[in-house]
Amino acid sequence: MVQRLCNHAALLVLGIFVGVLIAAGWLGVGQGSVVHATATHGEDNFAIATGPAANGIEAFYFLDFLTGDLRAAVVNRKNAQFTSLFEYNIQADFQNSSKNPKYLMVTGLADLPRGRGASQLGTSLIYIAEATSGEVHSYALPFNTSMNAKGEIQKDPLIHVAGGSFRTTFVRDQE
Repeated sequence: MVQRLCNHAALLVLGIFVGVLIAAGWLGVGQGSVVHATATHGEDNFAIATGPAANGIEAFYFLDFLTGDLRAAVVNRKNAQFTSLFEYNIQADFQNSSKNPKYLMVTGLADLPRGRGASQLGTSLIYIAEATSGEVHSYALPFNTSMNAKGEIQKDPLIHVAGGSFRTTFVRDQE
């Protein structure tokens, strides 16, 4: 019994010691790690999200459920103003949704072919799901890093990438 308590106490002391070493950075765990975070939130009639547009530049996305307008904006590095603005109406993409759609919106990282032009696809996709129909569509940002670096205004439509249904039958709105 005494031996068992000594073993447990020794493991506890060893665990605390290793935890202190990791927290102090002496073991190198976590050093040099880059953490990327996105945020998403929604209310009754709109949703907002953030996601990377390019290396070190984040985009802000806004979806208006009533109009179907999906908008994105990117703050310019040079003047700290929203100079890159994008818009797309998603209603035509969601043909099977109800009269009162219930959208969900998230962003995710994307390593899609970026092309050779000045405007290239951003490094994230915007995924929008309509809860009653099960339809999901993704959109990309045609971001121009050169215009952003110069502080120039960019206004372009978002690009519909892909879409489809993740539900086999349509579920009627319960309201």
